[in-house]
Amino acid sequence: MRTGLWAFLLLAAYPAASNPILGLPIDCTLGETCYIQQYVDRDPGEGVRDFTCGKLSYDGHKGTDFAVPTLEAMRAGVNVIASAAGVVRGVRDGVEDRVYGPDNAEAVKGRECGNGVVLVHEDGWETQYCHMKQGSVRVRSGERVERGDILGQVGISGKAQFPHVHLSVRRDGAVVDPFDTGSDATCDQVESSLWQEPITYAAGGLIDAGFTDHVPEFDAVQEGTAAAGHLPSDAAAIVLFVLAYGGRADDTLRLTIDGPTGRFVAQDMKLDRDQARLFRASGRRAGSGDWPEGTYSGEIILLREGQEIDRITTRITVK
Repeated sequence: MRTGLWAFLLLAAYPAASNPILGLPIDCTLGETCYIQQYVDRDPGEGVRDFTCGKLSYDGHKGTDFAVPTLEAMRAGVNVIASAAGVVRGVRDGVEDRVYGPDNAEAVKGRECGNGVVLVHEDGWETQYCHMKQGSVRVRSGERVERGDILGQVGISGKAQFPHVHLSVRRDGAVVDPFDTGSDATCDQVESSLWQEPITYAAGGLIDAGFTDHVPEFDAVQEGTAAAGHLPSDAAAIVLFVLAYGGRADDTLRLTIDGPTGRFVAQDMKLDRDQARLFRASGRRAGSGDWPEGTYSGEIILLREGQEIDRITTRITVK
């Protein structure tokens, strides 16, 4: 997300000798309990290009978005932690956690970062952490923090449409992509990364999946409340849904459902456009009798140009 706290910033390239070493800004397991929704946009024009030459960003994005799957996961509490030792330069708290849209755009104008923290480090480096949960910021200006210290919790404050922490890295006021500090004129040729541990790039993926007895609303899927704990044998339908990110036009989502008597749903859904965050659902209405009792398994595979990008499975008991 754009932070709105600084004026126009240019991507910068610096020699590896002066680079800090960064840890993750979020206390989670990438690919399991969190994921990277968007990277720094390295295209200086109106186009979009992440550090791999991919499109997992948007025009003018100046940071990396570390997201949690659902609002329910956010409310359970996921800590935002300092990526490097430093001194707190500024904090903000008190901004409401709310999905950004036309109805609250004016309220967050000038506070697009939402609740956040800025840390200053040696040699002109600084890191900024945005969109934290209201009331969670626990550091003060002037305070010294170490790498891994808790700054607050993941939220959806400011100009945010999904729960995440937006990490911006700058040196002397210029944006630096922590995945590749080389020139933004190139991509897919990583010269130097700032990360303490290598982070595997994911070009998109599957966030969450579940079963219910109807096609759920997108809001419920994003909330994390759409999935049923179990279904009765007289359920009107058995529906499998999936929440995904980084979808590209012509990607395929392959949904299958297997029950006690075998497979009874198999559907390929092709995406007609790029979508940063999306959901799809497939299932079957009940026939003349009850559903067989037992375990039902759902599997979703994300395919791009015939190659598997990600897969997720889920189960439910019918009784």
